[in-house]
Formats: sequence, C-alpha cells, structure tokens
Amino acid sequence: MDAKTWRNRQFLTDLFSGPFRGHAFIMDPEPRENEMQRFGDYSISDLPLTDWLPHLLQRYEDLLKYHEALDDDSVPTAGVGTGTAVFAAAFGCPVHVYEDSPAAALPLVTAAEEADQLEEPALDAPPLARVFEMIRMVRERVGPEVPIGVPDIQSAFDIAALIWHKEDMYVAMVTDPDAVKRLVDKCQRLLKAFFDRFVQEAGECNLAHCPIAWAPPELGVWLSEDEAGSMSTPMFEEFCLPNLIDLSETYGGLFVHCCATADHQYKSFAKIPHLRGMNRVFQEPGPRPAIEAFSGETVLMQAWMDEEAVNDMLAMALPDTRFLFSMPGQPIEEAKETLGRLRERCTRTQV
Repeated sequence: MDAKTWRNRQFLTDLFSGPFRGHAFIMDPEPRENEMQRFGDYSISDLPLTDWLPHLLQRYEDLLKYHEALDDDSVPTAGVGTGTAVFAAAFGCPVHVYEDSPAAALPLVTAAEEADQLEEPALDAPPLARVFEMIRMVRERVGPEVPIGVPDIQSAFDIAALIWHKEDMYVAMVTDPDAVKRLVDKCQRLLKAFFDRFVQEAGECNLAHCPIAWAPPELGVWLSEDEAGSMSTPMFEEFCLPNLIDLSETYGGLFVHCCATADHQYKSFAKIPHLRGMNRVFQEPGPRPAIEAFSGETVLMQAWMDEEAVNDMLAMALPDTRFLFSMPGQPIEEAKETLGRLRERCTRTQV
C-alpha cells in the first residue's frame, strides 16, 4: 500500500470514528460513457461477465489515476456496481432495461398472500451468483490489496417496495402490516447473508455504496433508504428503523444514503446507534436542518454539489460538524485547482 493510500485510510477512519482532523474532499474522475448500459447491468444479463469487466477495470484505473495526480482523500476501489434491481431480481422480479437510464425492477406481487408465498432466495440465485463471480474476476485482475466495492445496496424496506407493487404495499402497511413486515424480514435476512458472503469473497473490501468514499468495513455497512420520505415518522419507526438498527448493531455501524424528501425523519435516523455517515440529496429547506440534526454525531457525506454549493455548506457548519464532499467529475487540471481552493479554505491536521 502506498503512503498516500495509508494516510487517506487513517484520515477517513478518524473522520468517521476518531479525532476530527478536518473535512474530507474526494475528487471524482470525469465520467465515461458505459456502452454496456443498454443491456442493463451484468447481474441481470445473460451476456458473458467478461463483456462488463473492462468497464469496471477502467473505472478503477480512472480512480487510481486521479488518486496519484491529486492530494485528495480518495482510496481507489475496484467496484462491482450494479443497478438497484439486483436483490429484487434475486426474489424473481422481472427487470425492465431502458436505453438511456439504469435498468429497474418491476413488481412481482400485489397482495399479502403472494408476498408470503415468496421464498427467500439463496445466494446462488442468478443475479447474486453473478456478483460473486464478478468479484472473483476483478480480484484476479487487481491483486489482493485493492479494496473491492459493493454493488448497489438498498435497505430491506426499499427492496420490499420494489418486489411488492408499491401502492398496494403502502395500503397493506395499514390493512395487513404483519405481512409487510414478513416480506421486509425476508429481505433483511438476504441482505445480512449477502454482506457476510461479500466480505468473505472480497477479502480486502470497501462497503461504501453512495457516495464515493471509503471506510474500514468494521465501521459498518452502507445502504440506501429512499422510501423514508413516503411515510410518516411513526410508520418509519415501525417498518424501517428496527432493521436499520439491527444492521448497525450487527456490523458495527451504518452509513445511509437518502434522496427522499425526508427531513422529518432526522430524529428517527438519529436513533440508529453508530450512524457513521448520512448522504442526503437536499430539497427545501436545504442542508441546514441536516447540519443541526447530525453535527457532532454523524458525518454529512455530500455529492453532486459544485464548489459554490460546497462553500455554502461550509459556511453553515457548526463547530462540531464533519463533512465529506465527493466532488463531481472534472478534468485533472481543473480538479487540482478546485481542490486547492477547498484546501485553502479548510485547515486540517495531519495524520
């Protein structure tokens, strides 16, 4: 491991669970067109995995190139990313492939009886088996020291909301709540089995799901909880929060992405023990409620924000606020200039 990678690992470990040395900045490479997107993704395709492998390896090479050229806080990871459909597809959901956007799972059940009849998939279900096979293929190419990154990880409730026709499922949360919980519990067991197998298969791994970042796996798992904005706080605490707490207690912490209109759930999210990081896509009234809710406890991990928006958030910071900014892709020379300005604004102590 090179000295810069070691330094960045220690810096990010401290950011999430140790002394505060300063805010983190990760410069994302310029995006490349993925010509394989028109086939969905490798987990739900019948095409050979080798058709996707060059794209995944190129993404790692781009991350490594920026890491070597810039003095940011990145830890290059060889990801095996998928779309959101991978776990729902393992349950048997059909997947619709779009020409110009990621593939999406289509609902499989519409009623409690159908949901109860669904069997929990094994880890050798075709979408998951292909993920594990891709892990092995990537590991052969990058060697033993490079972290392998996770596919798209949805929460147990979010997976259930893909499997069960959503409008019907939300009605069932009132008329037949136990049936909804039974399906969510099936999804939770699958997630935990997957995490255990992923760590075993990948060896050196990075559980960061969204945004681009790194944390040691012993600090917890990462996932998306995007249905949180569609329900009241009591509903969230009944149907979602117990499983989030369970994952955090099982794996030593939790990192959450939430792009829903979910400011009203902040107090509930704060009930998760060791909530290490929160990634929000802000709607009105913007970032201030999140800064007030999570400063001193949870790192606010922000992405898809330009430099002006980052400066606005820095101006809102409280004395105990911790930020991680995953900056949108720029050419290397522009990224150097952007990073230089951000570093000049944000003082830090060295590892």
